[in-house]
Amino acid sequence: MNKLKMDSPMVAAVKNAYHDSQEDEALEPIIAVSELEEPIGRMHNGDYVIFYDIRGEREIQITESLIDRSFSHFPLKPDTWLNFVTMIEYSSSLQVKVAFPPEGSVRNTLVETVCRADLPVCKISESEKAVHVAYFLNGKNEKAFPGERRIVVPSPEGVANYSLIPEMSARLVAEKVKAELESPQPELIIANLANVDVVGHNEDEAAAIKAVEAVDTQLGAIVEGCREHQVTLVVTADHGTVEEWLYPDGQINTGHTNNRVPFILLDFSGPAALDWQLVPEGELSSVAPTILDLMNIEKPREMTAANLITKKPAAYPGSKKVLLLILDGWGLREEHTGNLIHTAHTPNFDSIWSRFPHTELEASGAAVGMPAHTVGNSESGHLHLGSGRRILLDRVRIDNAIENGSFLQNESFLWAMKNSLKKNKALHLLGIVSHYSSHGTIRHLFALLQLAKLCELEEVYIHALIGRRGEKPESGAVYVAKVEEMCRSLGIGQVVTVMGRFWALDREQNWDRIQKTYRALVYGEGTPAGTFAQ
Repeated sequence: MNKLKMDSPMVAAVKNAYHDSQEDEALEPIIAVSELEEPIGRMHNGDYVIFYDIRGEREIQITESLIDRSFSHFPLKPDTWLNFVTMIEYSSSLQVKVAFPPEGSVRNTLVETVCRADLPVCKISESEKAVHVAYFLNGKNEKAFPGERRIVVPSPEGVANYSLIPEMSARLVAEKVKAELESPQPELIIANLANVDVVGHNEDEAAAIKAVEAVDTQLGAIVEGCREHQVTLVVTADHGTVEEWLYPDGQINTGHTNNRVPFILLDFSGPAALDWQLVPEGELSSVAPTILDLMNIEKPREMTAANLITKKPAAYPGSKKVLLLILDGWGLREEHTGNLIHTAHTPNFDSIWSRFPHTELEASGAAVGMPAHTVGNSESGHLHLGSGRRILLDRVRIDNAIENGSFLQNESFLWAMKNSLKKNKALHLLGIVSHYSSHGTIRHLFALLQLAKLCELEEVYIHALIGRRGEKPESGAVYVAKVEEMCRSLGIGQVVTVMGRFWALDREQNWDRIQKTYRALVYGEGTPAGTFAQ
């Protein structure tokens, strides 16, 4: 690709927003306009939209606003209905075409297996991580299993970001956990402490350290509760984050990492808490069969991952109650420079790591169904914690389809593009613009542009969401320039909307954010990006 053109009206508008102290993730909508200052490329009645994001749970609300005729959270433009394709299935309730539908639900996960053994499961999390502990840990099953109970503690509301309250609701989560430990009923408890991951995505080192320390404090309280009530405790994480706070060039890295995560076994059910042996290393998918072994529940044949336990105490009868505690974003890294977990005061974690049987787990790349050498994330992490097997993620399926050419024959894409041409309607490509994000990649956008070129479309508009967590500051302008360069090289497509992902990718019912996104896409409300020729 030729040298990027960094002075186009759209790129210039993004850079101007940076000068006004806006950041990529919360960038206010920027809209392409004509010489008459009229918005270009808005979504009109009967147009075709391909929402090319993957992952899905943050894409549901904006999709609902664009397709659901019974939508009532804010006023919609009358008689404006869109023909919609999503890259993957965001929710089975959405009336859309799905380009890469599910290959079948993940059966016989940890939770399903425990519930089928007539033992209850209680899940406890903050609302920020509720979807991960509920949906992803259950193998992307939307409904709770019979015997599964979910306790969701509200995350703090009314704050610009959680760096202002790095403790979040960890204390309340720990209190719910301790109350559940007091019950004499045998069960599996699964709890998530969200702080390290959530706060670590903000460029605030002091807040990230406080988040680590808040988790360590509640970890200590939970350990004492397990000791008091003779509960077997398993401590692990879904991926790493702040243990690698800096890029090699010294800039802040607010993204996930490809480092290993801890697995610590604290058996308080009997006197032989230290008489356990674990494998020297493993991966997240081994956690589920290990917990089933602790509960004396037979592992289903679908769980192909290995048990992490190599030796049990001779008199171990099987635990009546097991707690799986997920320290979200807590990675392991020997290097101390830029390692905020090492910098933080973590006496409770340090104590159990030094005193109890432990090992390290792979939580990224192929071990969690992703391309080799890529970082982990909460979705794949929780999915593999609960599945007991490696599951090929949607990203890999789509990448493979691009490589083997089947992407260009995808029936849903062709339906949208051929009907767009036949009915003289615009095609809109909506999604994340990033080299690599858990929500998608420009590689998928480029493949769609190539297909649109093959279908001889003329009116193709791109609505770019920027602000992948972990990108270097002001990367959004570079990505927009890359997309514009691809459009020029193919002779098709125009970037007509750029906005931060904060507005469009919400999952907490913040309908004011979704309304801002909707009005930008449909009405063209936003900052005009210079003058464009139609």
